[in-house]
Amino acid sequence: MKDFKIWRSILRGTIRITTTLEDGTITDKQVENYTDVDFERVEEQEKALATLTMALSPEIAQGFCEYTSAKAMWEALIKVYEGNEDMKQSRQDMLRLKFNMFNYVLGETLENQLQRFITLTIEMSSTGVMVTRSEINKKMLNSLPKS
Repeated sequence: MKDFKIWRSILRGTIRITTTLEDGTITDKQVENYTDVDFERVEEQEKALATLTMALSPEIAQGFCEYTSAKAMWEALIKVYEGNEDMKQSRQDMLRLKFNMFNYVLGETLENQLQRFITLTIEMSSTGVMVTRSEINKKMLNSLPKS
């Protein structure tokens, strides 16, 4: 099941529930005065934070426990795990090098070799490294054992 409300809540960030006083000033609404719609918005934010937290392993979640909004946690996760542009470029370069150097490992079964190759190509695709189908086919065929 896909819950797009949760994703919108992560992208939108923390929403303040406010009210406008008679003199025109805007202030935070007291919880006692929340409407059903206000409670739904708060619950949506809490659900988004809980969903992100539960998706992480306990060891990783421990490092992000100080974040109280889903948006802040999401941005911190991106910063830690994706890195800046230099890190992304470095990761792409490393994957290209691994692809270029990919070869049969002595004693490895064909199934294991194929699994390593598929894992590498999926990782390359997910990080934005473009390789043509022809290059992939050539690399796989050239890396097969002679026997």
